Amino acid sequence: MARIKAYGLRSSMALGWNTESSQQVRFEVLADIADLSNHSVLDVGCGRGDLRVHLGLRYPGIDYTGIDQLEPFIILAKKQYGHIPRTKFVQANIWECQLPPADFVFASGTLNYRHANPLFIFEMIAKLFSVSKKGLGFNLLSKVGHPPGELNAYQPYRIMEYTRTLTSKVSMREDYQAGDYTIFMYK
Repeated sequence: MARIKAYGLRSSMALGWNTESSQQVRFEVLADIADLSNHSVLDVGCGRGDLRVHLGLRYPGIDYTGIDQLEPFIILAKKQYGHIPRTKFVQANIWECQLPPADFVFASGTLNYRHANPLFIFEMIAKLFSVSKKGLGFNLLSKVGHPPGELNAYQPYRIMEYTRTLTSKVSMREDYQAGDYTIFMYK
């Protein structure tokens, strides 16, 4: 909520991103997970719901559900994109709620926030993968500015090592933006 007050609801800084273009690059990479046409998509930590439009332009017929814990983001998402057929936005605490199953699950930036539980990242990856029917795509930071603040960085090899305990069908991309990587996990 502090970022929303400081930067305004429509600013990329309210979402924790430095620029709109960095968000678009991450969306482009996530959209490469598979042909999402006529599949269901769950966007965990959807913010303003911008991933919905990005995926919809590339893949026809998706059923999209976006979940975020911040009510102002959900209100704006519904206002901007709620009219799109087969689109739903839900306000819920993603760490505590029971997530609905979907063919593909995405988390763009959501897992980067600091958490008191040192196992948080691993527990959330397992939770998100468990509700995906076909695959999970998520991006993480491999480095953050100093002092680190509210974001956390994760070593790619450590995250890859963990994901391979859940499935052998894992790939990683780290060729698109310094300090950022995306992991795809498949059933």
